[in-house]
Amino acid sequence: MNKENFKKAIELVKNNSPKRNFKQGYDLIVNLKDLDMKKPDQQVNNWVVLRFGKGKKTKVCALVGPELAGSAKENCDTVVMHDDFPKYAESKQLVKKLAKEHDFFIAQANIMPDVAKTFGRILGSRGKMPNPKIGCVVPPNANLKPLVEKLQKTIGLVAKTQLSIKCLIGTEEMKDEEVLDNIMTVYNNLSHNLPAEERNIKNIQLKFTMGPPATITQKEVTIKKAAEAEKK
Repeated sequence: MNKENFKKAIELVKNNSPKRNFKQGYDLIVNLKDLDMKKPDQQVNNWVVLRFGKGKKTKVCALVGPELAGSAKENCDTVVMHDDFPKYAESKQLVKKLAKEHDFFIAQANIMPDVAKTFGRILGSRGKMPNPKIGCVVPPNANLKPLVEKLQKTIGLVAKTQLSIKCLIGTEEMKDEEVLDNIMTVYNNLSHNLPAEERNIKNIQLKFTMGPPATITQKEVTIKKAAEAEKK
């Protein structure tokens, strides 16, 4: 799939989506094929950093000991101190509230056993356990500022049970070239990491939060609403 097709899709989405009274996001849906989701090596669990971010704030929670308290309070939206873990261990609702309100969790490495014991079941089921692959398990002397800044631009590309990946790659207030760059970042990541590369991609859809999707294939770019308008 070439860059011009993605550029055309952005234009179609903008021209065929009704205006809403809120800032809409660009949702990117990648539909996959010829993969067996029962096989772990064919599942998708990638992380990418978008050069221009998502256009939406990412909320970060830090689970830390006293060594990282200062840096965490300066840079994260919520800080849960190690001494407060027993309170969360006694209340699933408190942990569920944390999981619902935050996109990423950072944990201090030397207290990870207690993090897993206290938060693991709920955060794990939601795919939000502190992830060492993206740097979210940190030493007690870490500087959290660059990590939190990176997380603001980080998105997950996940397909473990269904042949589809959905992610937010921008908002309608962003420039077209920024949205296009973000789309290409996701596409390039997937086309290089899927078992059969781009041959595992059936099609890609781009849409506003409340708008019709533009469907992108190797041969064409279509949008249902635009096609109906042409017939009239």
